[in-house]
Amino acid sequence: MTDPHPRATAARAAKVARADAMGIDEAFIALLVDRFYARVRSDPLLGPIFEARIANWPAHLARMQDFWGSVLRGGGGFSGNPMLKHVAIPGIDRPEFERRLGLFREVLDELATDPAAPDMIHGAARTIAESLLSGIHIHRDGRLPSRQEGPLHA
Repeated sequence: MTDPHPRATAARAAKVARADAMGIDEAFIALLVDRFYARVRSDPLLGPIFEARIANWPAHLARMQDFWGSVLRGGGGFSGNPMLKHVAIPGIDRPEFERRLGLFREVLDELATDPAAPDMIHGAARTIAESLLSGIHIHRDGRLPSRQEGPLHA
């Protein structure tokens, strides 16, 4: 394996420093994931979707901690294809993604100690959700997203 490019190393160090300054460490990410998925599991819209697909919750939570650690702090802790998992869910669409983003924001607002952290993290979550929703429309539904649909809210 070759050494990473110096710019990549510097960019990752800057991302970690920003996260550290906002209190986004491994403990914060673990708490965020645990509280968010506790809400998801008890939600009348989202709970049944997740319960039907996740047999091993501890493994799923660990995987989501790796995912959000990679998103928020950088690094290669996560490998996988979230798009394939979401495309395979029949009927999932805008309302489910908006509800998910709303729950995520609620948890962020409760946990974050830095006032800039919720907007930064929620922005990343919204970008991911919009990408997944677009991929679902294209790959599962065979259509391009409509401009009238606009960005996800919540």
